[in-house]
Amino acid sequence: LAYALLKWQTRCDLKAEKMSSSLVHENVWIERPRYEEAEEKYHESLNKATLTPLANEVAKARQRLNEIRDNFEPTAEMTIAIDTGAIKALEKKMGEFQKVISSINDRLAQLDSRLQSIEDRLNEKPSTGRRLSHSIELPQQDVEKVVEADDDGVDLFASDSEDDEELNKLKEERLAAYNAKKSNKPAVIAKSSVILDVKPWSDETDMKEMEELIRTIEMDGLLWGASKLVPLAYGINKLQINCVIEDDKVSVDELQEKIEANENYVQSVDIAAFNKI
Repeated sequence: LAYALLKWQTRCDLKAEKMSSSLVHENVWIERPRYEEAEEKYHESLNKATLTPLANEVAKARQRLNEIRDNFEPTAEMTIAIDTGAIKALEKKMGEFQKVISSINDRLAQLDSRLQSIEDRLNEKPSTGRRLSHSIELPQQDVEKVVEADDDGVDLFASDSEDDEELNKLKEERLAAYNAKKSNKPAVIAKSSVILDVKPWSDETDMKEMEELIRTIEMDGLLWGASKLVPLAYGINKLQINCVIEDDKVSVDELQEKIEANENYVQSVDIAAFNKI
């Protein structure tokens, strides 16, 4: 029996080897479309089995959201009540604010006109000084009238030459005294108030030291005044300093050149304001 089984197994192996060797040399696959169709159906069944539960969940969630949207009703807590009283109060405050702004603009316009009139008066001062100089000459005529009034009791057409000489001498003395008194009066000195803007090189410039260097500049007829720092840009401040100068003694251009001589601190000097005093 064992020999028969071994012989049968040997025959089966030989037959299988023969069949496989014949398939190795086969070049035509006639049943290929069927195999591809069966493989495609197999993969489609796998995809349906994996995607169907997810699609169902998505559909359920979408349906639930639609139901919530259709059945949604806003509650009393969610409604926003518009307070008309607060809006009216806000409008009233805005109206008052606009009135205040208009009044401030009116005051600024008045101040501007007053400053302009003051500047015009200051600019006219030299001409008024010349008018005063002409008006001072009037008392000379008054002196002559006084002298003539003192001579009411004297006959000017008389032949007494001594009286004429005394009168002329008295008149000359009075005129000399008046002219001496007039010459002793101090002359009007024209002065100006100048505000200078001194710009540094950078924000690292020592502004205090720069101001001290500027104040060391001394000129006949120059008087330094108050100063302050004014923001310029990018954290840089400029020095705004006031000074009073005598117009006949101090030149503004020369003063600017002396300030700009401090090249390590000063970048430029500009005239912010120039007013006659």
